[in-house]
Amino acid sequence: MTAASPIAFERISDWSGSYGLPNFAAVEDDDFRPAFDAALSAHDAEIQAIAQSEAAPTFKNTIEALELAGKGLSRVSALFFNRAGAHTNPAIQELEREIAPQLSRHYSRIAMNKPLFQRIDTLFRRASTLDLTTEQFRVLERSWKGFVRSGANLAEEDQTRLAAINERLATLGARFGQNVLADEQSWQLLLDETDLDGLPDFVRDAMASAASDRGADGRYAVTLSRSIIEPFLTFSERRDLRETAFKAWTARGENPGETDNRPLIAEILKLRAEKAKLLGYENFAAYKLEDTMAKNPDAVNALLQTVWEPAVRHAADEEAALADIAAAEGNNEPIAPWDWRHYAEKLRRQRFDFTEEELKPYFQLDRIAEAAFDVASRLFGLDFERLEGVKVYHPDVRTFAVKNRSGETIGIFLADYFARSSKRSGAWMSAFASQHRLEGGQLPLIYNVMNFAKPREGSPALLSLDDARTLFHEFGHALHGLLSDVTYPSVSGTSVSRDFVELPSQLYEHWLTVPEILRKHAVHYRTGEPIPQQLLDKVLAAARFNAGFATVEYTASALIDMAYHTAADVEDPAAFEAASLEAIGKPAAIEMRHRSPHFLHIFSGDGYSAGYYSYMWSEVLDADAFSAFEETGDAFDAAMAERLRTHVYSAGGAVDPEETYTAFRGRLPTPEALLRKRGLASDAA
Repeated sequence: MTAASPIAFERISDWSGSYGLPNFAAVEDDDFRPAFDAALSAHDAEIQAIAQSEAAPTFKNTIEALELAGKGLSRVSALFFNRAGAHTNPAIQELEREIAPQLSRHYSRIAMNKPLFQRIDTLFRRASTLDLTTEQFRVLERSWKGFVRSGANLAEEDQTRLAAINERLATLGARFGQNVLADEQSWQLLLDETDLDGLPDFVRDAMASAASDRGADGRYAVTLSRSIIEPFLTFSERRDLRETAFKAWTARGENPGETDNRPLIAEILKLRAEKAKLLGYENFAAYKLEDTMAKNPDAVNALLQTVWEPAVRHAADEEAALADIAAAEGNNEPIAPWDWRHYAEKLRRQRFDFTEEELKPYFQLDRIAEAAFDVASRLFGLDFERLEGVKVYHPDVRTFAVKNRSGETIGIFLADYFARSSKRSGAWMSAFASQHRLEGGQLPLIYNVMNFAKPREGSPALLSLDDARTLFHEFGHALHGLLSDVTYPSVSGTSVSRDFVELPSQLYEHWLTVPEILRKHAVHYRTGEPIPQQLLDKVLAAARFNAGFATVEYTASALIDMAYHTAADVEDPAAFEAASLEAIGKPAAIEMRHRSPHFLHIFSGDGYSAGYYSYMWSEVLDADAFSAFEETGDAFDAAMAERLRTHVYSAGGAVDPEETYTAFRGRLPTPEALLRKRGLASDAA
């Protein structure tokens, strides 16, 4: 540990600013290395004090003590990984590569601390005699299972090997994500005015802004940010440019050289399979799914196949309709992946008589964010007060105090909406601190990160309908953190099973298209006029449009994820991906939503590995859950909203997900609700 460690650690871990936020402005990149050293050392000491205690184990001196240990490390990690994901640079990336295996070693030592596990094991075996609350038992049970699943019962030799595997996987995961970001940062397609056929003003403005940011004033840049590449593929009349851009987009992580992720995938899969075997599981998917609602790979594949077959049939019908439009324009070649969005937009215009260009002026970022807040106010009585002058980690970030009906601040919400080269792609929710009630309690400090195209100075940011859904989706996750009402940190907010965590986010998307919300917040950015009823009717009528395409591109990725993590061996990931897609009959005109070399969900860490299916599993729940409101005739029914808050948004992991969903709905759903929602059921209109 360096001499500067205590100073750096104090600067990063002292969150005594406004509303308990970190002092972002005081933290320098060079502070993180010594701060990690100090925080890891402090956590080690806390763990040893618990493990070596001479007092007989109790829930308070063992489980509760573990819940409170490592506060400093949590704070350093929260700040560092926020910076690594949302505002990175070469120095942070270098440290990320160093710290990922170090953190893995640290947590492996804890998981394999035999005296510590003996205390937990003693409590778990005596649980029925301890007079625990439901939440306390859940905390104890999850702690015990976590230690067992991390190798606490293994022989010393196997523990050593497992720790080495985990350390290597942490290194590979960090490198995988950085390689994708490097490919995204380095690629651009610079265009001139003559190359912009078909592009509406909002796409041209976003491309001009991106070009300016990259030092090419006066030109237009296609980048690999989804907020630019997707509208470019949708509107550009230049098939050659669409092909170039699409191939670059899908080749992220697959380019020869230092950023080639294919060798990393092979090693990751091999190590995960070995890890599962060490822990007594048939494969990595069986290991990951044991503690989820799905329970096993067969249940996951059954759900995916239930949806896959009707989705492929619908996609074939959609492709035939696109081919007719293309042929009418003189393009008699088969529909290619870089054609689909382009002709789908034209087909939508034919069928529903509106375009994204016509719709987008009504979807201003600021007004859609207000809409998300408005829904939270109507459902849960929340108010979002903008905090001016609070310095956070980037000037684009907006900060809000979240208040309940009594005017009490229950949390802080930060919104980071715009794409930049220092931010990894995608959209996510995370927390600087999670809610709990131990030792005076902790306010949740929650943030959303997105990658919307930043407009030119003085122009509003306009969203597509998909962008607006993304904002609502991530805000649903944020509410899961903000409304958490538990005692123990380990079961707070989104600390639930992977296939339940997407329920609050996907369910929240439904309220975006509630007519009264759109009429109030979807207003034209120039005139202030609300979206015309005729256009609104068309938007709602088109809700299921292109459902075959959307379902195929997602489900193909979920099926590949399961195939990778149930396979005995994957020597060549590219060949395995191709063979697996051929086996399931993926349409050639539709690419996976996430090709393997940039499949960050499953390879930049193991959070969604053997778990990408969870979006669909949760969609079964969310389709059924919103039906509960529809059955009342009121999308904001007060009694139903209170049940939703209590049993879904506030419960965290303190209750078994099947039990808490049943408490909300009265029963568990079946996949038919999902098929009807997507328009894939045989009786769907």
